[in-house]
Amino acid sequence: MSASELLYPGYAALTGPNAVFAESRGNAVRYLPEIAPFLAVPPEPTEQDWADAAALLGPGTSAALMRPDFALPDFLKLDRQFDLVQFVAPEDLAAADDEAVALTVDDVPEMIALVALTDPGPFRTRTIELGPYLGIRRDGELIAMAGVRQTLPSYAEISAVCTHPDRRGQGLARRLIRAVAAEITATGRTPFLHTGGTNVTAQRLYTAMGFSISNRMKVTIIEAV
Repeated sequence: MSASELLYPGYAALTGPNAVFAESRGNAVRYLPEIAPFLAVPPEPTEQDWADAAALLGPGTSAALMRPDFALPDFLKLDRQFDLVQFVAPEDLAAADDEAVALTVDDVPEMIALVALTDPGPFRTRTIELGPYLGIRRDGELIAMAGVRQTLPSYAEISAVCTHPDRRGQGLARRLIRAVAAEITATGRTPFLHTGGTNVTAQRLYTAMGFSISNRMKVTIIEAV
């Protein structure tokens, strides 16, 4: 396993297992807009790499980079930036769950509604294609979900972990994290995930589940000018 994969997860995913969902210009790559808002450049980008990133975005278009802090060239505008904490799962995390069901494209409207209600991070109309995504339903209603977003050569990212506000406190997030981890480990990869630097509640949950901090980085949202 390469530590640089985790330090530059977007680039490792978009030039590796997730390349089928990417569009590129030179060494700059981004997910198709309907898949995810992430852009990536090489770990040590040149001026040309940044120029290609700007051209790939187009004027007035924004995207997010998930990587250590960096200096922006003049032709890219900083929209906003926030801290991100990255965690890697313990070896004994995975546990299948009989109540967790595979979500499909037919479930996307409900998934988007649940994301809008809980704000676990970006989830778009075709994000499900990065999956698998698992959900728990009660009385026919989707009340919790989680899935795989970025897939790297040696790791895969657990994402969109969310529970309906009326159903919190039942351990559903823990169960789905473990169930998604089982899907990931079945591919031979190691699960990892991210949370905001100020999200102390999530950080406590992941630490209690045995996750260890692997990196502290930034989400930087930029716009081409």
